[in-house]
Amino acid sequence: MDFSWKRNLVVLWLGVFFCSTAYSISIPFLPIFLHSSLGVTEHLEAWSGISFGITFLASALISPYWGSLADKYGRKPMLIRSGFSLSVLYFTTFFITNPYLFLVLRVFQGLLAGFVPASIALVATNTPEKHVGYALGVMATAGATGGIIGPLVGGVVSHLWGNREAFLFSGAVVLVAALIATFLVKETNMNRSGTRTNVREDLKLAIANKPLMTILGLSLIVTMSVMLLEPLLTVYVLQLGASQKEASLSAGIIFAAVGIATVLAAPRWGKLGTKLGYSRILFIGLMGGAVGNLLQFLFTNLYGFGILRFVYGLFFAAVYPSINAMIVKVTDPKFRGRAFSLNQSSNQIATMLGPVIGGVLGGLIPIRAVFIINGLALLATALLIRYRKPDAHGLEKKQSAQAAEAQLFTK
Repeated sequence: MDFSWKRNLVVLWLGVFFCSTAYSISIPFLPIFLHSSLGVTEHLEAWSGISFGITFLASALISPYWGSLADKYGRKPMLIRSGFSLSVLYFTTFFITNPYLFLVLRVFQGLLAGFVPASIALVATNTPEKHVGYALGVMATAGATGGIIGPLVGGVVSHLWGNREAFLFSGAVVLVAALIATFLVKETNMNRSGTRTNVREDLKLAIANKPLMTILGLSLIVTMSVMLLEPLLTVYVLQLGASQKEASLSAGIIFAAVGIATVLAAPRWGKLGTKLGYSRILFIGLMGGAVGNLLQFLFTNLYGFGILRFVYGLFFAAVYPSINAMIVKVTDPKFRGRAFSLNQSSNQIATMLGPVIGGVLGGLIPIRAVFIINGLALLATALLIRYRKPDAHGLEKKQSAQAAEAQLFTK
């Protein structure tokens, strides 16, 4: 394992970077594509919301199935399946002229997704235990970097050629990720002789693992916290005094500030997690996120708000690598693909619900008050982690999960 884990880390980082970049090249511009290319003039907001959310719903429902296949046949086949499928779907979108067919394609994008969780599971399973925290911290920077680069590329492509052409670029970029997975990724520690469980049995095994369920619930809360502000930040930037012309640019810079902070800080948090314990690092990250949200209520200056978002990002960068490392710690390697797929389901549900809840709250109360709600929710979550420490007895829970799985197959 030692000779290949660093190579795999670099290769999979590139794969996730290209996959995340492909997504953010075209998806942020969905409303414009629906309006200018597909002729949607009425209820554009509803069409945009449905076309965005339906993919995450489909992905949340199918992820446990792909996780089961990953644990049986390997994570690399899941990378290849997802990469080439998404590439074909992006290329196909270029030819779509009917909004209803576009919705069908968006459903299939959700059903065939899974490149990122399979990559994380492969890194977690094929990296020596003492380096897992660092490796997962590095992997967290791949998606963040893609999320920064993608909208810039998409904006340039859409400006020079058009929104439809952006999907061609997305297809080409995710094709690179698929080729990387096919020819450069190496998977070891894979036993294909075991019996594949069905989704219902996997859910029973997951429910029997209480620390895992705690972590999945935590993942849902954290992702919802992030997505809660997604539809509100641009509006809030306007309220802070940015002009209509500058609002998109200012909001883009503020979004990018969190991504840049993640790239800088996530690997360091991962290393610290290995030394100090992932529960402790997660607690620090959540506390930093909570305080950052509460302080955002006080900042009414655009530049101060942007700097505070960057500092918030430096702390919040600890959260996702710690969650992924804790999943590794409380699950048996044979169940790890399914565990990360269940985590993806949790994230996708939160990604779907967060903007809806945020939009409703933004219409009922001042946006500044939403920062208070967000901060208090993260604070409560941090205190829960401090008290529960779900990874403290990871070995015991792995053993009990193994016993539950053995019992399931003897019935």
